[in-house]
Amino acid sequence: MKTLKVRIKEEGLKNCYLLEGEDYELYLRAYSMIMKKAGLNLEDFNLVKFDDDSFSMKAVLDAMEVMPMGDNYRVVVLKNIQKVSEADKKMLAEYLKSPVASTILIIFDMHDKFASIKDLTAFVDCKRFEQNMALSVIANEFAKKNKQISAEGAQVLYEYCNGYLTRIVSEVDKLAYYDMNDKLITKKLVESLVAKEDEFVVYELTDALGKKNGDRAIKLIDALKKEQGILGLITNHFRRLFLISISDMSDKELASCLGAKEWAISKQRGQIKNFSKMQLKKIYSLLEKVDYMIKSGEMLQENALYFLVLSILYV
Repeated sequence: MKTLKVRIKEEGLKNCYLLEGEDYELYLRAYSMIMKKAGLNLEDFNLVKFDDDSFSMKAVLDAMEVMPMGDNYRVVVLKNIQKVSEADKKMLAEYLKSPVASTILIIFDMHDKFASIKDLTAFVDCKRFEQNMALSVIANEFAKKNKQISAEGAQVLYEYCNGYLTRIVSEVDKLAYYDMNDKLITKKLVESLVAKEDEFVVYELTDALGKKNGDRAIKLIDALKKEQGILGLITNHFRRLFLISISDMSDKELASCLGAKEWAISKQRGQIKNFSKMQLKKIYSLLEKVDYMIKSGEMLQENALYFLVLSILYV
């Protein structure tokens, strides 16, 4: 987001911003920066928003052709549109080749529906921050509330929230106001107040399985068994471990190929030492088999998770 701030300061506003990524807090921050620079005083006249229910490309194009009233800019927002056709995208691409100078289009694209027009836009990456950047943001968020967080506490908060700034920001208020008299947020307080993101629990589960710690693995499954999509997370995690184990690529190259962060690859590489390549291959095959059994009705998900844990412990 720093980059966007600098770009706006140095280059001014662009006619179209394409926001893509999985961290919604970054969308909101980017939107806030753009709107602040646009400086709308009459939003009722000069701010138009479309969602899936109200969207039609003709209506969007018509809205962008209208001149602003009492402001320098008119802002049109497309918010996570899924019902967009190839014809719609072609129409938008044609418009962007010669846009109305006073109109700013902001596209929230969490579903990657507008990737084909990326080169015609000012692209804003809203993927999760790298660890160092996220830790800096965490410290800054607490400083705004006249609080400090220990280095260990910030690390745990980052890991429990799996790097999502959306989750982190929601936890900051809870931690900051838990004890108004204590200025320091400790690791212990974070561990007691912040719930772990499912992806982080999957990492812990893998660690327990790799170290053959059956009791801990069962406790983690007890916490995960009701979560939707948890088997998919476990499958993807072990698939990635297997691919890392057989690849000669660097962490940076693997991160690019797998659509992951480099720090996540480095962290998972540390787990590989607990498994052989053959074990990882067998585990991945087992996960695919169990997924089929669940989908075909041969096994309930809750039973499947316990079956998996016991099978992996003795693979």
